[in-house]
Amino acid sequence: MTALSGPRAAVQARPAAGAVLDVVIPVHNEETDLGPCVRRLHSHLGEHFPYPFRITIADNASVDDTLTVAHGLAGELPGVEVLHLDAKGRGRALSAAWSASSAPVLAYMDVDLSTDLAALLPLVAPLISGHSDLAIGTRLARTSRVVRGAKREVISRAYNLLLRGALAARFSDAQCGFKAIRADVAVELLPLVRDTGWFFDTELLVLAQRAGLRIHEVPVDWVDDPDSRVDIVATALADLRGMGRLGRALLTGALPLTDLRAQLGRAPLAAPSEQPGQSPPGQVPVGLPRQLVRFAAVGVASTLAYLVLFVATRGALGAQPANLLALLLTAVANTAANRRLTFGISGRRHAGRHHLQGLLAFGLGLALTSGSLAVLHALHAAPARPVELAVLVAANLAATVLRFVLLRLGMHHRRG
Repeated sequence: MTALSGPRAAVQARPAAGAVLDVVIPVHNEETDLGPCVRRLHSHLGEHFPYPFRITIADNASVDDTLTVAHGLAGELPGVEVLHLDAKGRGRALSAAWSASSAPVLAYMDVDLSTDLAALLPLVAPLISGHSDLAIGTRLARTSRVVRGAKREVISRAYNLLLRGALAARFSDAQCGFKAIRADVAVELLPLVRDTGWFFDTELLVLAQRAGLRIHEVPVDWVDDPDSRVDIVATALADLRGMGRLGRALLTGALPLTDLRAQLGRAPLAAPSEQPGQSPPGQVPVGLPRQLVRFAAVGVASTLAYLVLFVATRGALGAQPANLLALLLTAVANTAANRRLTFGISGRRHAGRHHLQGLLAFGLGLALTSGSLAVLHALHAAPARPVELAVLVAANLAATVLRFVLLRLGMHHRRG
């Protein structure tokens, strides 16, 4: 790794030949939308961005006329370049384009331009100045203005809540297709990101957070593209697999986080002081009321994630298998989140025992929810989906009480 010490240097404005910002547009079979998107983006940057810029169209394995359209745009508009990859994958396209770029600030946005371009300069300005290392657009801030369907809204919020519980993510919106990174940071992080698809963003952000980097968030105005071809169920399952893989890597120490933090992290301004009788900063007081509040917050996130997973897999797997899969995945994430956030335990000490306790609670929860479903289906051969969900919520509430009692007995006063 290249050592990066001290504050980040501000990016210096360059002559027109050297771009300060490289905006990558990853595309796959977008022959219709690509032309209007790039022309609109090019016009906006030319009018409102005060530094030299480049637009890179990263075509990943399109089988329509996307590549032809891209080359036409490169010949028509100055500062537009084309990168072609034979393999599909948004993460693969971004990694290749960013790795090949000479610009000190790298960004990307989706081809549908769902995000208002007025947020682009606020997104990259902290990176140019050296204030921050990565920047993301967020649709979940109070001041964001978002137009999209209820289904996508619930899935997005549940996914980000699950990230907070399972991977202790502190950023608010991992999925918004509007992000930027400093090139000196990207060169260190990109070799560690394994995902080549939609989980690429999340993995990059989690590694950046664990490395002690500063992530800047910009509230955005965002309008959902009704013609989006993203397979929600397949993407959700792939993201869950990615979360499991990344969680295992973090738990087993397979990633060089200590080296990353030493090389890239922003050290605290001053060592925190500890007063007698007070918990160290970041530690969770052992008092029951605060533990209940934190446990409840984790429980809400887990329940939302559970319901999203159940609904997403119910049609393909059936009620009982979908319940088993959803409960198992959220139980593992719930134990990890409660271990760190509710009971203030970090590190791997006793982690195996704590997860065994979590699996015991999972077994009780499975018995409660499966038994409730069995009773409901015995009374009604084809119950309405809202009734089915209501029964599952009630059973999960009972399982949550049991989970808190078991986890508190096992973890109370055991600090890492």
